[in-house]
Amino acid sequence: MRSIRAAAVGAVTLSLALAATACGGGSATGGGSNDSPKTLTYWASNQGASIEADKKVLRPELDKFEQQTGIKVELEVVPWSDLLNRILTATTSGQGPDVLNIGNTWSASLQATGALLPWDEKNFAAIGGRDRFAETALGSTGVQGKDPAAVPLYSMAYALYYNKKIFAEAGISKPPATWDELVAAGKKIKAKGKSPLGAEGANLSENIHHVFVFAKQRGADFFTADGKPDFTNPKVVDAVKSYVDLMAEDKVIPAGDAEYAQNQSVSDFAKGKQAMLLWQTASANLKSQGMSGDAYGIAPVPVISGTPGGGAQVNSPVMGINMAVFKNTDNLDGAKKFVKFMTSDEEQKILNKAYSAIPPVKSAQADPAFTAPDTAVLKNTLAASAAALPQVPSESQFETTVGTAVKELFADAAAGRPVTAGSVEAKLRKAQQQMPAA
Repeated sequence: MRSIRAAAVGAVTLSLALAATACGGGSATGGGSNDSPKTLTYWASNQGASIEADKKVLRPELDKFEQQTGIKVELEVVPWSDLLNRILTATTSGQGPDVLNIGNTWSASLQATGALLPWDEKNFAAIGGRDRFAETALGSTGVQGKDPAAVPLYSMAYALYYNKKIFAEAGISKPPATWDELVAAGKKIKAKGKSPLGAEGANLSENIHHVFVFAKQRGADFFTADGKPDFTNPKVVDAVKSYVDLMAEDKVIPAGDAEYAQNQSVSDFAKGKQAMLLWQTASANLKSQGMSGDAYGIAPVPVISGTPGGGAQVNSPVMGINMAVFKNTDNLDGAKKFVKFMTSDEEQKILNKAYSAIPPVKSAQADPAFTAPDTAVLKNTLAASAAALPQVPSESQFETTVGTAVKELFADAAAGRPVTAGSVEAKLRKAQQQMPAA
């Protein structure tokens, strides 16, 4: 759930060297003491409420794998604050795990290091074939036209979460389907003394995910077809301004949220302090904070006009976690067996249920757990109205530079400084100038 949202932004500067790095990483000895071909090291991303919670989910499954294959898996759950830095260090040092989880938006950047095993037709065949996976999930596994750098493990999408009680008290009978409707609902909620919509203005990755959706809804992209930054495109400027204007002009996002970082808006929503939340696969997070599933509803993220979730109207990035293999592992056969196990129908059901995610393996999605109303919104969004974030080698820097630009614009809005098309364009121009040369 916290996947890309909590990316180690402070470590992203290291990724400036990604395209020049091709020394490979990963070794059966790099992640610990395992020098046996019957042992694998696995870096799992922190998906649950805590590292210990993840261990409780994963350890029984890894023991099951050992019983089936005789291969022991040494598990380390890595916090999101450390994960990208750890991976980048492993790609340059040659010392890392055999298998690891990566945020799906990092796929192209990490692919550029040359350290990860390419999933060509032969490697896909070893885990049951490429056609087992949803195409939307495969679209966030690396640069288009190249063999994927990773395999989808958990899929997630953004949705609009709304507090049923607050909506009823404000006389709102249904969730907003368009941004105009959201603003109108927000004003009714404010009139009742409640805060309408939560945001995390200081969370760079959250900023990116939202302005990406606003841009796609306007038919805009942050990069040209040949992968060059195009941040000052008038439609991109309009998209970024429209998102920040939810605070600056429409006043439905509280000024204090400009300083919010990871999970603070989720906490406010769970405590009933805010009526609406735009978040990715939030149910497990809300439950861990004591909010009953009956207290909130889930709807697609609003669009400019029309019905959310249909056609080309994008209301979420394709979010999720991918599973990668360092290609210089001493136990390539065992690593592929482990990926096959983790992406098997049975494990996909177990793990994605535990994390309130959607299986990227199509055959596992038929389980009743993934057809409940709340999960159905996420699944339908992924199937019909989600788009992959830019799969370019400089994606990590994009998240940092543009995410920072949005953060600074929120700070302007909170301080009462005007947010104009000109000020937005200036911030985005500065962000584009900070991007590495192609």
